[in-house]
Amino acid sequence: MTETIDAIELEVLWGSLISTVNEQARALQRAAFSPIVREAGDLANALFDRDGRMVAQAVTGTPGHINSLARAASAVLAKYPADQLEPGDVLITNDPYQTAGQLLDVTVMNPVHRNGEVIAFFGSTIHHTDVGGYGIGAGARDVFEEGIWIPILKLMKKGERNDDVWNMILSNVRQPEHMAGDLHAQIASGEVGAQRLQLLCDSRGMDDIQELADEIIRRSEEATRRSIRALPGGTYRAHSILDLADGSEIDIHVAMTVDPDKGEILVDYEGSSGASPAGINVVKNYTHAYSTFTIRSVLNPEIPNNHGSLAPIRVEAPEGSIVNAVSPSPCTARHVVGMFLPMPLLAALSEVVPDAVLAEGAGAVWTMQVSGTYDDGSPFITAMFTYAGGVGARATKTGLHATSYPTGVSAVPLEVVESSAPIRFLRKELRPGSGGSGSAEGGMGQTIEFTVDTTRPWQLNAVTSRMKHPPKGLFGGGSADPGRFLVNGEPVRTQSRITLQPGDVVRLELPGGGGYGAKGTVPEFEQV
Repeated sequence: MTETIDAIELEVLWGSLISTVNEQARALQRAAFSPIVREAGDLANALFDRDGRMVAQAVTGTPGHINSLARAASAVLAKYPADQLEPGDVLITNDPYQTAGQLLDVTVMNPVHRNGEVIAFFGSTIHHTDVGGYGIGAGARDVFEEGIWIPILKLMKKGERNDDVWNMILSNVRQPEHMAGDLHAQIASGEVGAQRLQLLCDSRGMDDIQELADEIIRRSEEATRRSIRALPGGTYRAHSILDLADGSEIDIHVAMTVDPDKGEILVDYEGSSGASPAGINVVKNYTHAYSTFTIRSVLNPEIPNNHGSLAPIRVEAPEGSIVNAVSPSPCTARHVVGMFLPMPLLAALSEVVPDAVLAEGAGAVWTMQVSGTYDDGSPFITAMFTYAGGVGARATKTGLHATSYPTGVSAVPLEVVESSAPIRFLRKELRPGSGGSGSAEGGMGQTIEFTVDTTRPWQLNAVTSRMKHPPKGLFGGGSADPGRFLVNGEPVRTQSRITLQPGDVVRLELPGGGGYGAKGTVPEFEQV
């Protein structure tokens, strides 16, 4: 390759990289055992240069996973630098404070060797069905009760299984065959990416991708800084309250400072609630992930999401708070707070780019996990399945109904959930009128009812929110309907695992999205 990459050549190479990481993601979804990965796309796949900078991400995946993976790579390579890795080595960790914030999310990194040197890494993070411990839910008292903690280790050495690591992991989970299957799927997807990258280098006569990575990251950062420089400088503040099933409330304060001279934005969560005794604490990686996603999706969604475009956005949060958890704070259900963070941040952004933001939506998906025993005594346990409420309205468009914003995961089909355990769904429908009123109405939530066909007691881990403080409207728009979590018609008042009886019926009524603008008006905006 020549020393200077012209625009046409760069576009061709960029298209090849995106195709490569998308194929990596498709390979992972096809091979995964976990339905939340295979059916819902709860995963992240990305290409990194040899220094651990994210160059390109697959279009499939969640912002929480993708942007956390972008930061996790540097921690993994700090433990195992590129020059210490040999062909066939594969790295693994689920350290929640270094990666995606919960033990169920396992990160695997495949180095790519060419001419005896590491030229890149393919990374993936997926939600595994089980890692032992408490399981899905917020009831564990600390991170050590939540499951097995895998430090940064070599899962494979020179192409061979590192048996001590595999045995340690598979001896600590309830479904070792599922865990092993998903780990093999992650390894295989990284190998698919590596093979495609080698073919690209062969076809273009490249010894490595460093010059290409430098150019992509440089252009992405410059474009992001230009979009920030076009904004009015200042500090914009917002405050939102998130309530949980047990009646507790979380205060989220955000101050967003725009510095046009530097082309930078600082997001500061000073004043937010302290750590919770429940497993809803958010590590800084995850806070950073949803904060940067929110700003980037509003300001410049067309720019590639990589190390360069993320660099101009800094995120600060008080150490030990609910948005910067430290060990041993439990964090399995960190998504309930993490996916709420875009709501106050969108309110702050509405003062800067009012025509580009959304009103508040339902926020975090509601997550369920069912477990119990069959009549013969054998156990059953479902993978996590999720449901979404309504999305907030936009300036000129109605909010989306029952859509997972900001996470982007799909709902696992009912038939897939029913095939994994004796669950029977009785109802799944939209909630008419649950969206907030306005010049544009908020999206509708949904109602789901299910029971478990069993003769024995069974357990439900559920993580729900927004039963008291509904999603708020914006610029005069109305608030949405709040949610309800009922068993046999009675409200559930806990975040911990509950034991239910044969014939019990669970009813979920998810919140709608807030409305935008006063009803009967047409929004007018000044050009920024």
